[in-house]
Amino acid sequence: PAPAEAGRAPGPPDGGWGWVVVFGAFVSIGFAYAFPKGLAIFFKEIQDFFGTSYSEIAWVSSIMLATTYGAGPISSILVNRYGSRPVVMFGGLLCGVGMISAAFCTSILQLYICVGFITGFGLALNLQPSVIIIGKYFLKRRPIANGLAMAGSPVMLCTLAPLNQFLFDNFGWRGSFLILGAILLNCCVAGALFRPIGPGTAAVKTQVTKEGKDALKGKITEDGPMENKTEEEGGKDCFEKINQYLDFSLFKHRGFLIYLIGNVLMFLGFFAPIVFLAPYAKHTGIDEYSAAFLLSILAIVDMVARPTTGIVANSKWVRPRIQYFFSFAITFNGACHLLCPLASSYTGLVVYSSFYGLAFGMVCAMLFETLMDLVGAARFTSAVGLVTIAECCTILLGPPLGGILIDTFGDYKYMFIKCGAVMVLAGTFLFIMNYYNYRALAKEEKERKTKEEDLKSVRTEHEDRKSWNKDSTQDGPELEPLREEGEGVKKEMNGV
Repeated sequence: PAPAEAGRAPGPPDGGWGWVVVFGAFVSIGFAYAFPKGLAIFFKEIQDFFGTSYSEIAWVSSIMLATTYGAGPISSILVNRYGSRPVVMFGGLLCGVGMISAAFCTSILQLYICVGFITGFGLALNLQPSVIIIGKYFLKRRPIANGLAMAGSPVMLCTLAPLNQFLFDNFGWRGSFLILGAILLNCCVAGALFRPIGPGTAAVKTQVTKEGKDALKGKITEDGPMENKTEEEGGKDCFEKINQYLDFSLFKHRGFLIYLIGNVLMFLGFFAPIVFLAPYAKHTGIDEYSAAFLLSILAIVDMVARPTTGIVANSKWVRPRIQYFFSFAITFNGACHLLCPLASSYTGLVVYSSFYGLAFGMVCAMLFETLMDLVGAARFTSAVGLVTIAECCTILLGPPLGGILIDTFGDYKYMFIKCGAVMVLAGTFLFIMNYYNYRALAKEEKERKTKEEDLKSVRTEHEDRKSWNKDSTQDGPELEPLREEGEGVKKEMNGV
């Protein structure tokens, strides 16, 4: 590049190696989202093995999901510090270690630690960097790229559901966990594909650091030894250091706050139905493979729904008002759960799984795209970290609350009704508040344009007045006698 361009960050290529990055994100996001749901196949057998209740076994998935989301800020900080590639590779290693350790657990508490915390943290290091790097490689085609990457979740779920049942029948849940730990190591391969987009960044950063050190040495030489900083300055530096990784000013952003509140409420009922779908089918007398096949049906529909939703969201009619489309998807998701208790036969559950897969795919395809639409690509890394840590509380409580309802009433329908009501409420809230936000943004834009026009007209009027005064001073006929008198005095002073 030319000297003036050296060190400048290149723009998103919107293609090229970006599609390889999308494939890597497809794998890592697929494992991050699908793995906690696929483990539901083993829950009934693990429950019988350890003699636990529905709510106690549900904590395994809840802790894993909550850790995956709650570790978002840590993942964002690591990505800002080291980049996406090493973070994803380290996350894949943690996932493998967690699942292999879980194969040797002798109590439900040990499963909480190995599967919930260790594997969940590894999945967090897979999820955040994969979403972030897509925003760096794509701009115009970003909704399509996000939709394709998010399609990894249903593809993995479609594969894992029957695979887990096959592994359990042949190797038991302990042998299955060993094999699944080895499979999760493929996340390291996916992370290796995340090539950094700015090759000159490291050199520039090193040069800047070196210049800074030289300047610091010069200052110490000139001014003598530096005095110790006060506690107040030290605290300020610490806060600034944290704020450069996590932008807390987002909590003053109206659109971000609306998104955050709506999503925190939504996740209270988002994951519980998919965790309990296979156990519910087994509870009604359906055999194990048919129950696992319900998850495959959900995943196949989800697989088609995500890229299709990305294409629709990228259209000129939907993208300017994508927040409304997101609100509709959440409400549609809730309506499916409210109607689930009407499905009393296997055919009814197949229909429910199909509509649930469609609604689930629509929500997941737009989950991060709508956030990036609100805060922009520059603040997206911090926004993802702050959102996920806020969402982890409701993600943690969602499935166990569903398990408590099942234990209390001995029926699954109350769990589905609770989840459906919460989702409809969240979708309605987002629709109303986004309408208010769009109106407020339009009003602010109108006021800004009016203010700019007023300033422009005042500036123009001021320039016209100055120009008129100048012209009248130069050419005004009423000043001719004074001008002649002045010329006469000037001649006398020159000795003429």
